[in-house]
Amino acid sequence: MAQAKHSSFLTYRGGRWAKFALVFSVICIGLYFAFDFEPVRNGGSWYGYTLGTIGALLILWLAWLGVRKRRYNPGNWSLKAWTSAHVYLGLSLLVIGTLHTGLQFGWNVHTLAYALMVLVILSGMFGVYFYITVPRRMSDNRAEASQVEMLDELENVSRLLRETSLSLQDADTQRILDMLAKTTLKSGVMTRLRDSHVRCPNARALKDFKVAVRTIEGDVQRGMFDVISVLERRDSLLGRIRRHQRYRALLELWLWIHIPATITLIALLIVHIIAVFYYQ
Repeated sequence: MAQAKHSSFLTYRGGRWAKFALVFSVICIGLYFAFDFEPVRNGGSWYGYTLGTIGALLILWLAWLGVRKRRYNPGNWSLKAWTSAHVYLGLSLLVIGTLHTGLQFGWNVHTLAYALMVLVILSGMFGVYFYITVPRRMSDNRAEASQVEMLDELENVSRLLRETSLSLQDADTQRILDMLAKTTLKSGVMTRLRDSHVRCPNARALKDFKVAVRTIEGDVQRGMFDVISVLERRDSLLGRIRRHQRYRALLELWLWIHIPATITLIALLIVHIIAVFYYQ
């Protein structure tokens, strides 16, 4: 059910925008081969200028999603409709841009603009994959709890662990207190992606206490079993929180690539247009 919810923009209105983009791309390809351009097919022909104009306007229009996506509108141009158009028209831009070049490439700003356009489109394809799969994984991982609720639960479990550890010997109690002080959750994008739960102080303490409990007995052993039970609960919760943070960091990292690349593409597009008319 969650998958259908997140992937529905791909099949919006029976794939309306997919069909439109496909038909438009086929027409562009057909016209490209229907005419004989002299001396060669390139952006300087009337058809090249036409495709270039369409492509430039399409780039600016697609970039507007960064603003438009923040306005949730239940009308005909809802977020779902806008995103569907963004995805499929973005793919058609690859056809339009390639035909605009006439497959004439070189070491110049024009080819650089084309290469960056391809990079933006490819990163957009990765973004579609991420936004279909990652939110579903985040939802399954949270088990209907928000990040704030998970952090609140972590604080409560940590408090319970601190209280439960008081029944242990002083050295073991201090080990728990030190572990609680050393357990951290990363904040940066890259540090969240690299954050390993295996190296977590809580995971190491849990492993050590499971070994130590076999060597003792009586009330001390029962007290340590209680501590192990809380450690396991805390370990599971920390794992869920770190996975949630890793998923969010993955989406943020994609935005770090896609948005600056799009802005740079628009700047290069302006340079490309100026250069075309200046050196004409």
